[in-house]
Amino acid sequence: MSDTPGIIEYDDFVKMDLRTAKVLEVREHPNADKLICLKLDVGPLGERQIVAGLKPYLTDPQSLVGKTIVIVANLAPRAMRGEASQGMLLAASSDDRSRVIILTTDEPMAPGCKIS
Repeated sequence: MSDTPGIIEYDDFVKMDLRTAKVLEVREHPNADKLICLKLDVGPLGERQIVAGLKPYLTDPQSLVGKTIVIVANLAPRAMRGEASQGMLLAASSDDRSRVIILTTDEPMAPGCKIS
């Protein structure tokens, strides 16, 4: 069985608004063991919070502060265990999910830059 998703059309891909975001703050989720809350600067889109299930994969979540990450900026907001999540960060993971790496930029980029 293949984990490869179906082919999408270009028009589907361009619906995603991928942006750079600077991590301003990281804190533990108050109601979940595996979730963290990230406060982000998304430039012209303002500040937002993203909730992510990354706690098991990060030895030092505070090391994310100041980094520029890649997010899906136009994902509909949703509550995750009582905390608002206003987007989704992008990460790569091994097949068995024993290793998860958050996508960052090689060089500094301003918050809110479009990614294409």
